[in-house]
Amino acid sequence: VQLQASGGGLVQAGASLRLSCAASGRTLSSDVMGWFRRAPGKELEFLAHINWVTGNTAYADSVEGRFTISRDYAKNTIYLQMNSLKPEDTANYLCAVRRIGVIRYDYWGQGTEVTVSS
Repeated sequence: VQLQASGGGLVQAGASLRLSCAASGRTLSSDVMGWFRRAPGKELEFLAHINWVTGNTAYADSVEGRFTISRDYAKNTIYLQMNSLKPEDTANYLCAVRRIGVIRYDYWGQGTEVTVSS
């Protein structure tokens, strides 16, 4: 599976961005797709995931209520709608996929940069 993340950019605090992650190589089915981020000097942080089959989602406390993960079957793509962005949201945002029931994410995209200015 190849993952291509896009949609990042430079925005001011309070703005919104929508990130996309398109999967190719096979059609998603019994998968969980997740969004992560890595801020400069910090560890990889889980943000959200979505079960491709059920649509069930889960969020990290740090983004719940501000970020929304969603999926588009036809486009084999997931999205991360990010609202009320803060300077501390500045990071490289990555998407990843794992099979349902498996803990480890097997495939990762290259990431898209988000910079939030104050």
